[in-house]
Amino acid sequence: MSNILFPPSLKPGDRIAVISPAGTVTEEQLKKGLALIEANGYEAVPGKHLYTDYRHGYNFAGTEQERADDINWALNSEDISAVWTSRGGYGCQHLLQHIDVTKFLQKPRWYIGYSDNTVIQSYLLQHGFASIHAQTIKTSGFGVSESGYSLTFDILKGKIPDYDIDVNPYNRPGTAEGLLVGGNLALIYALMGTTYSFNFEDKILFIEEIGEKYYALDRMLMALELAGVFSQIKGLIVGGMTLMEDETENPNYEDSFDDFSFQVIAHRIKKYDFPAIFGFPNGHIFDNRPLIIGAHVYMSAGDEVSVKMNN
Repeated sequence: MSNILFPPSLKPGDRIAVISPAGTVTEEQLKKGLALIEANGYEAVPGKHLYTDYRHGYNFAGTEQERADDINWALNSEDISAVWTSRGGYGCQHLLQHIDVTKFLQKPRWYIGYSDNTVIQSYLLQHGFASIHAQTIKTSGFGVSESGYSLTFDILKGKIPDYDIDVNPYNRPGTAEGLLVGGNLALIYALMGTTYSFNFEDKILFIEEIGEKYYALDRMLMALELAGVFSQIKGLIVGGMTLMEDETENPNYEDSFDDFSFQVIAHRIKKYDFPAIFGFPNGHIFDNRPLIIGAHVYMSAGDEVSVKMNN
């Protein structure tokens, strides 16, 4: 097993901080997600700048300092037991040089989010802590799968899910085990060459993406290849690839698992011998089931396909 720490399970009545480390949100957009927290027996505690709208080339939830203040409050306050992000978008990279985990180290807590939050999850993993790559609060209002939230609450209670998923024709057979790293491919790519990048050696890499042109998808994959990532990893899990290329040109534009995106990925990794699972239900898709970044993962691709996580 790994030496990565899983934060402690939550107890009924524990307080969950809700923050916006990147893009702005409205109260209406979070209403359903906040109600889910309360319905599961916890208290949702909004960050000071949860609904702030600061426009500076993008609609951020506050200035860099305001968002940094909120994430540091959420990570370090003694009375907070988990941190759930409102959304992704863009802006989490601004916070990396300002995060303070002094008190978090004494009282770690789960950090929950995906998309732009990938960079925060890489930061936490570098400090030895697992986090949950799962639905944000805002997405609850999109009509997404209820299992994405129920399984996340299971993790908060100490129950780690195992997954058996459908066989995909792009799968590469085999088994592998290792620490799970990754998240949104654009953010993995954006961290390359920085001190905040994931360490890929002997890891299981997970990737998902939304709204990219096919050439841009290949450019990011090519960067990983040139950086030696595919020579280092022990296995690859590919999640949602959706809203790819142009809506008028891609008949699979709204599919959760865009076929040509899978072709692009399969082509880029064909010279390597690690196993790969395509079509894992996680990402910017309807059925977004939680993965634990920093979990020890056992993956198997064959006539049956499974992903099992442990600490």
